[in-house]
Amino acid sequence: MIFGATGDLAKRKLYPSLYHLFNKGKLTKRFAVIGVARRPLSHEDFKAHVKDSVLTSIGSNDNIDEFVSHFYYQAHDVTDSDSYMALKKLADDLDGEYSIDGNRIFYLAMAPEFFGTIAEHLKSDGLTDTSGFKRLVIEKPFGHDLPSAQELNERIRTAFSEDEIYRIDHYLGKEMIQNIEVIRFANALFEPLWNNRYISNIQVTSSETLGVEERGGYYEKSGALRDMVQNHMLQMVALLAMEPPIKLTTDEIRSEKVKVLRALRSIKDEGIKDYFVRGQYGEGQIDGKSVSGYREEHNVNEESNTETYVAGKLMIDNFRWAGVPIYIRTGKRMTAKSTKIVVQFKDIPMNLYYSMDKPLAPNLLVIHIQPEEGITLHLNAKKSGQGMETTPVKLNFSNKSVDGMNTPEAYEKLLHDCMRGDATNFTHWDEVALSWSFVDKISDIWESTKDTGFPNYEAGTMGPRAADELLAKDGFFWWPVTNLDVDNC
Repeated sequence: MIFGATGDLAKRKLYPSLYHLFNKGKLTKRFAVIGVARRPLSHEDFKAHVKDSVLTSIGSNDNIDEFVSHFYYQAHDVTDSDSYMALKKLADDLDGEYSIDGNRIFYLAMAPEFFGTIAEHLKSDGLTDTSGFKRLVIEKPFGHDLPSAQELNERIRTAFSEDEIYRIDHYLGKEMIQNIEVIRFANALFEPLWNNRYISNIQVTSSETLGVEERGGYYEKSGALRDMVQNHMLQMVALLAMEPPIKLTTDEIRSEKVKVLRALRSIKDEGIKDYFVRGQYGEGQIDGKSVSGYREEHNVNEESNTETYVAGKLMIDNFRWAGVPIYIRTGKRMTAKSTKIVVQFKDIPMNLYYSMDKPLAPNLLVIHIQPEEGITLHLNAKKSGQGMETTPVKLNFSNKSVDGMNTPEAYEKLLHDCMRGDATNFTHWDEVALSWSFVDKISDIWESTKDTGFPNYEAGTMGPRAADELLAKDGFFWWPVTNLDVDNC
């Protein structure tokens, strides 16, 4: 059951992903989808909506009519018990028709203020009384801060146990995010070096060229810190820094991620300015076109103090990572759309090939997450010729071209995981609570002090100067996102 079935997320992501699973045989014919939304539609109208969604997104029509024949629609008021009773009757009828054995997934693809209300009604109106499994899938944001997240969690837990709650973070469905564990734990080349003896710093960048578009009203309440750092960025850091789990099970992997979040150095009050930088984009050029600043966007306060950019220095106070800064940055209206992780290794103690005229380039491991997917290892080798001059070389692996395949859409992988009952790539409540606890200290200070320098970076650049200074005082600089790409793989 998809609540918010006529919304943008369902149309762009959920229906195409389900169609892919169906065509690949990962979703058998024993399934039904009930679309739930306020708009009055017939079953046939809804089937046509789903078909249009798939054709628009994918362009394929293989088995499309058979696929959409499994879709049904229920006009619904999320606050009205009568609506839930009608929904229950339709679900019970379809359960028998498709031999689903009472298995039910409730996907809340709608405004988060309704999450608690829907969960409570699902319980009180009998939809969770089923002979099969029941699972609740929730989109971010999970709360606005720690207190609101705790309140929401308490309401949801009245209807679902923790192992039945799937808090979706689509970054965790991305192929190269899931590859972080394999790169680390399946290669003797990396795991012995994955510590403060050999790594000088790690940089995680997630940049966008788009502005807030039509999301100005939402973004004014969120900002980049809550929208990106609290979930996506901290999840990537946890995967990069976690200890090897005892075994590859959901509980063991989550346990190691939680330990990382617990070890994050807490930053308070005046110390925040030494670790975090905020920015807001002004007018500028994107792809040769002039774009407006954030304060000129629709539904944005003309004196807004909301950050559209965050750069931070994270310190993990444990034995493995003591002294190694992990730098994160994320923002809108930046130079390029890119999500990359750069692991910079320390220089060797005595460099025989060092030259003041041409210092030796550091060894880098670059994990490309989007738009390209792959790995680049930056090494030094002898330059062709009589001398012993060195030159940087790159060893590249690209998922999309070397393997000759396009990696599955993140939602496709996560939906399949949920159907199989694998919650490894979904966020546990302990991770949510620790992330909010860390972020709240920063947002409390930022919201109570107006940044008079906004806007402080032009659209089309890589952020404010203060972000460069954050690294410069440690002797580092941001690696560019554009010339570290997978080259012609």
